[in-house]
Amino acid sequence: MKKKDIEFLDVVALRGPNIWTYRPVLEAWVDIGELEDFPSNTIPGFYERLSTWLPSLIEHRCSPGVRGGFLQRLREGTWPGHILEHVTLELQNLAGLPGGFGKARETSKRGVYKVVVRAWQEQVTRAALAEGRDLVMAAMEDRPFDVDATVARLRRLVDRHCLGPSTACIVDAADDRDIPYIRLFEGNLVQFGYGARQRRIWTAETDKTSAIAEGISRDKDLTKSLLSECGVPVPEGRLVESAAEAWEAAQDIGLPVVIKPYDGNHGRGVFTNLTSYEEVASAYAVAEEEGSGVMVERFVVGNEHRLLVVGDRMVAAARGEPAWVVGDGVSTIDELIESQINSDPRRGRGEDCPLNPVRLDSAARLEVARQDLTPEAVPEAGRRVLIQRNGNVAFDCTDAVHPEVARAVVLAARIVGLDVAGVDLVAEDISRPLEEQRGAIVEVNAGPGLLMHLKPAEGQPRPVGRAIVDHLFPEGEDGRIPVVGVTGTNGKTVVSRLIGRLLSLWGRHVGVACSEGLYFDRRQVQKGDCANWAAGRRVLMNRSVDAAVIENSSAVVLGQGLAYDRCQVGVVTNIDAADHLGDFDVGDADRMFNVLRTQVDVVLPTGTAVLNARDPRVVEMAELCDGEVLYFGLDPANPVIAAHLAQGKRAVLVRDGQVIMATGAQEEALSAAVTLPLTQGGRVGFQLENVLAAVGAAWALGVPADLIRVGIETFDIDQADAPWQFTPYERDGATVVVDGAHNVSALNALADAIQHFPASHRTIVYGAGLDRRDEDLVTQGLALGAVFDRVVLYDDATVPSKRPAGQARALLRAGLEQARAGGRVTEIVDEPDHAHATSDALARLRPGDFLLLQTDEGASEPTINLVRRWIQQS
Repeated sequence: MKKKDIEFLDVVALRGPNIWTYRPVLEAWVDIGELEDFPSNTIPGFYERLSTWLPSLIEHRCSPGVRGGFLQRLREGTWPGHILEHVTLELQNLAGLPGGFGKARETSKRGVYKVVVRAWQEQVTRAALAEGRDLVMAAMEDRPFDVDATVARLRRLVDRHCLGPSTACIVDAADDRDIPYIRLFEGNLVQFGYGARQRRIWTAETDKTSAIAEGISRDKDLTKSLLSECGVPVPEGRLVESAAEAWEAAQDIGLPVVIKPYDGNHGRGVFTNLTSYEEVASAYAVAEEEGSGVMVERFVVGNEHRLLVVGDRMVAAARGEPAWVVGDGVSTIDELIESQINSDPRRGRGEDCPLNPVRLDSAARLEVARQDLTPEAVPEAGRRVLIQRNGNVAFDCTDAVHPEVARAVVLAARIVGLDVAGVDLVAEDISRPLEEQRGAIVEVNAGPGLLMHLKPAEGQPRPVGRAIVDHLFPEGEDGRIPVVGVTGTNGKTVVSRLIGRLLSLWGRHVGVACSEGLYFDRRQVQKGDCANWAAGRRVLMNRSVDAAVIENSSAVVLGQGLAYDRCQVGVVTNIDAADHLGDFDVGDADRMFNVLRTQVDVVLPTGTAVLNARDPRVVEMAELCDGEVLYFGLDPANPVIAAHLAQGKRAVLVRDGQVIMATGAQEEALSAAVTLPLTQGGRVGFQLENVLAAVGAAWALGVPADLIRVGIETFDIDQADAPWQFTPYERDGATVVVDGAHNVSALNALADAIQHFPASHRTIVYGAGLDRRDEDLVTQGLALGAVFDRVVLYDDATVPSKRPAGQARALLRAGLEQARAGGRVTEIVDEPDHAHATSDALARLRPGDFLLLQTDEGASEPTINLVRRWIQQS
């Protein structure tokens, strides 16, 4: 783009911890074109327009760190990416969401920026980004922009997509206690915790709320009967089936009475203080329409109250107050309601309004008629007119509740069977026992609204969300299962699978999400690459899982975010010559450090980072860990391990051919390296390093040493566990190895391992896999040419590529041609079809030959099946 504009190139949703922050964000890649040459201080009137449209930007402190800091930057001169960040955050704030985290950073391409903003809800933030771009451009181009209409649109999106206030307060309380949560769909169903330790809520109902109890609460007559039998004061009353029967019941009970639907809610169809047949008959007709039955009850004198019960205690109470207007001799009752009642800013239809607007429904009309008035009447000046006898239950009175009243409502909730209940009662004075004033409990409700306690019209807000969270998770519980995150350049998949095996031997129901698939208790439920956010979430949502192992590549951290908020163990296998450089504008290994460190950043204070002591960049991550650090390494003389042990800390290493778990000077030998099937008799160094990483993770979680020993000595027997990881097959004096190497550091590790397999002639069948930089493919070709006599190049059709057909092979060939001079390669063959290339290479094998078959990056089974067929032909 060369014009003066802001163009979105891409918007990436990072739904979990990422390189920017622990929280979900949107990362917008924007091209500002020629605006790169026009900072804000060079655009006439821009500052004035933007600060006038969004005066609340003065609260943005930005890099100066003071109130008005961003506006200072705007005056001095800053660029559109930075401005878009702040405008987007402010639009979210005006729409009712907290502003939150934001960053704007240049990329390696001139004029292209990454704009990162906190995504409280993805659809809302995407809309705010788009609206923010339009606002910034209008301010630059001196065009009109309707900020109020924009904020109104965003508010509607917030109302449609974000959690309601009752659910949100519970989520916020869980977050304050570092209890993880997952919103399970667009509604208010939320999971707290992971796997087998999770709990769920749906608004203010919990997974402890039984369907039977909820059914009882909906049946008002049954509820009242149960409460009465247990000695809880309730108003006398009964179900009726006609207006005549309602009047008969009213006379039996004694006037005045209340008529209401027996299964209604939100006060609809409720009529109070009825004293005549006409009033009863009229009320019956309305109540019948609102529910499937009608109840007549004794009218209890006093105000309506709502008391919230959570578990075994009353945690909040709110009082209702009548609604009145005062005549002015000019305005009708309708007009007085609007000017004196509904003009109150606390009233509204939104979920954040503690009071509802008052409307002249049938109950209000009846109340007005009792005073010999109509809605169109004009009361004389000074006359008070009652509009609504009960309602507006939003005036906090928690501290005034008498202990006997609190005990009564807790008992009522327990009788019905609800763990969270909104108990409605009527009393003249909530500070006195109900029996003293003929007060009564009139309803017990499941899934009560919490807004009246969170944002009362008057009085102190109550921490009802925290009460519900504490009820679900008593002190000492956080809903977490052991979560192990594994990242690095190479070895992630086999380390993840081996950790999963060790935890399974320990008796845990394990979920593993890795590049080879999705596994629950060693049963593969999905094939293909499952090292991603979605598969990780599937593991954490599964109620049978009590330990999770999740593989995370750099692409996951950069393009999706981690599936979990924190983990008990974070493993970093290596960085070495980092893979996938160039993706997401990460151009070198030092910048890759900032990507993979995310895995260490999220280790819990009670957790452990398991780090490769051989790799200097991985060692640097130790100081970033909130918890313990446990090193692993092949060399017992490694100075990092030696210094670590000298401090009495833990490491896993190899000494005299034995895998050792060491704590300070104390050492425990696990197994001889030559006995580990994965290492092919100790010949494959990188696999031994992978074993050490898995042992470290299992040890950090408390798996007993004897179980770890059994696990590592049986993993990969008969190639059943990791057949794509340097698995050798032999026939007629020839050796075939299947492996999944796809980058330079993996090829270098392969070269070291191959030295332990002497051969007269070496062949490899190799494809580029996922797109990598041109220079990386050339370097791969050089590495291949130094080790193999014959190289067969194919096209990997299992992964997407932006390259034209054959281009990746040509780059690999360029490196191979450079290797001809001083390397081993003598023959370079192009065979685009992988199956044909593999079958032909197997057919050419002679005694003493060595063949390495690289699996497709997206699927290993086809290659393994061809090898097994070749063996069966002997």
